Amino acid sequence: MIRPMQTFLVGGAVRDRLLGVPPGDRDFVVVGATPDAMLARGFRPVGRDFPVFLHPKTGEEHALARTERKSGRGYRGFVVDADPGVTLEEDLQRRDFTINAIAQGEDGTLVDPWGGARDIEQRVLRHVGPAFVEDPLRVLRAARFMARFAALGFTVAPETTALMRAIVDSGEMADLVPERVWQELVRALGEKTPSAFLRTLRDCGALAVVLPEVDALYGVPQRAEYHPEVDTGVHIELVCDMAAVLAPGDRVVGFAALTHDLGKALTPEDVLPKHLGHEHAGVAPLKALCARMKVPAQHRDLAVIACREHLNIHRLFELRDRTVHELLARCDAFRQPARIAQLGLVCEADKRGRTGLQDQPYPQREELLRLLAAAQAVRAADVARDGLAGPALGEALAKARIRAIGAARAPREPAGAPQAPG
Repeated sequence: MIRPMQTFLVGGAVRDRLLGVPPGDRDFVVVGATPDAMLARGFRPVGRDFPVFLHPKTGEEHALARTERKSGRGYRGFVVDADPGVTLEEDLQRRDFTINAIAQGEDGTLVDPWGGARDIEQRVLRHVGPAFVEDPLRVLRAARFMARFAALGFTVAPETTALMRAIVDSGEMADLVPERVWQELVRALGEKTPSAFLRTLRDCGALAVVLPEVDALYGVPQRAEYHPEVDTGVHIELVCDMAAVLAPGDRVVGFAALTHDLGKALTPEDVLPKHLGHEHAGVAPLKALCARMKVPAQHRDLAVIACREHLNIHRLFELRDRTVHELLARCDAFRQPARIAQLGLVCEADKRGRTGLQDQPYPQREELLRLLAAAQAVRAADVARDGLAGPALGEALAKARIRAIGAARAPREPAGAPQAPG
């Protein structure tokens, strides 16, 4: 006879219902069961590090209630105990934040031993208990949750920030593999307020550990007449949030927005607050960051292009027809036109990501897409004649596309499109 067991909805699904926001995946914890009992009910095992099963009909994840004990450094240094005697309260106690440590029974009753519902009402991100310091990944998770919930008024509890600082001071952040850092970063860039991710990490000293190239931008001045916010780090926060407005959920655009100005951290002090050549200087640290974190090629390629070309896009109305064509060719625009649409969004976020200038028009993006469309309309077959092939055909195609760009250009620079340093 199969023993009875108790199943509870846990984590984000409960939290999001209490917040009144659309829920994501539903996860369940099962109390009083063994792996054999789950298999007998038709559940399919999928967990590698601890017992997790998929429901035979819904496919939803059901994990056995478990406890965790620290056994080594880093986020993997834990011993898991999924004995049937583990209680629901013990399972909830191992979780990171009180807002994620609420369970809901099959009858709808909430089990909330750590005050998560109260913290949701008060909009506080608070750790469950002192074991929080045992997992350095929780520092990044706190920052990511802030990227998602700062717009709802959430703040990090001071005592939680203190524990995050203790984790940083312990040196265990260095034990996080780059892929895990990237996973948390890229998820944060898809949220409503990526700036909160950066601020949360910086408040506890973690930004200098996981993203030193970005942390180095804070305190670097810019010319106030172009950047009223002055501080380059603050500018990056504004650009990331503007990118989230212009391209909601587009993490490729978000990463390029985050990294487009890395070169400003390398400007010699005697040149400040000017940043001559920062767009080219930023490519090397950007590529190093991408290599270290194993950033996917799609994110890396747009970020490099945005870093290198954003000033050219800002000056688009000043560029010669041939220069525009060269710009498009450098960006591989004729094979990957969608990349140019994303580049335009990054550059618009850069221009509008400035204090008091968030509503400034950015006609360059629309013009960039118009000129690309005009050039794309010219095909090799249109210029092939008299046996042209190879370099000669390529040169003829380029000349025809340059003429098309010239014919399509706006007759003059539109009003409201001042060209300012990026």
